[in-house]
Amino acid sequence: MKPTLVTGASGFVGWHVARLLGERGHQVKALVRPQSRVRDLDVELVAGDLRDAASLARAVAGCALVFHVAADYRLWAPDPDELYRSNVDGTRNLLEAARQAGVERVVYTSTVGCIGIPKGGEGNEETPVSLDQMAGAYKRSKFMAEQVALEFARSGFPVVVVNPTAPVGDHDVKPTPTGKIIVDFLRGQMPAYIDTGLNVVDVRDVAQGEWLACERGVPGERYILGSENLTLARILETLARITGRKAPAVRLPYALAYAAGVVTTALARFTGRPPKAPLDAVRMAKKKMFVSPGKARRKLGYAPGPAEEALRRAVEWFEANGYAR
Repeated sequence: MKPTLVTGASGFVGWHVARLLGERGHQVKALVRPQSRVRDLDVELVAGDLRDAASLARAVAGCALVFHVAADYRLWAPDPDELYRSNVDGTRNLLEAARQAGVERVVYTSTVGCIGIPKGGEGNEETPVSLDQMAGAYKRSKFMAEQVALEFARSGFPVVVVNPTAPVGDHDVKPTPTGKIIVDFLRGQMPAYIDTGLNVVDVRDVAQGEWLACERGVPGERYILGSENLTLARILETLARITGRKAPAVRLPYALAYAAGVVTTALARFTGRPPKAPLDAVRMAKKKMFVSPGKARRKLGYAPGPAEEALRRAVEWFEANGYAR
């Protein structure tokens, strides 16, 4: 069996994709930056960078499959252009290297942020959306990168796109913005909440969905990998039930959250340190990101489990690894 390349294996979703592939008997090559590590996995580390085309050509050589999971996932950066270089240019570099190497199939990991959300309803893969509707450099860069992936698919290169929602679970090392909600709750650093909502999914189900997309997905098609639509208040109530802690009772008006985003983000430009409330994150929170994973269920056989089990495992992992202190 030819090896399979996974980008982003040192990150949250990528780690779980690499773990699942290893369990399925794949010889996994993990593209990582020289300073990165991949904990607790038996994979071949390949040093490289999405912005370095030559390193990508070396990484994909001899591979049959590529799972492109890596992304610059920051809701604030001192230089927003870095996100475009990694997410947009890096995706184009990798797909071109994979095409030149004769890779048989690529699964590109996009984001639910690229899915259109109708007012008061659930979005799906067919909901109209445009670049103008993307708030901030992260979402804009991911939208543009998804368009690059779809362009390659239209040209005949077999690229399947998946759009994970808000994954939670174990091994969220960084942690992700969704994982940070859990960590802040565990530390008692969430005195209030805003009226927003997410589609929460077990990260292990996302990894399974990535494999199903590789196995059964149609090139050029998008598949939402999600589970349950939950308001932030409901998520916090669930965490309270799991931990025995109290959920915050104060709902912060959006205008006040926006003002905090403006102030803390402006301050970050002077300090160089990430803001406590990035303005782009506040803008994203104005809209409930409720979507339907129905297409993945029907077309891929995707069967995600309940969000509460994933939240419970995330809590246990964060507590066991010292994040709750």
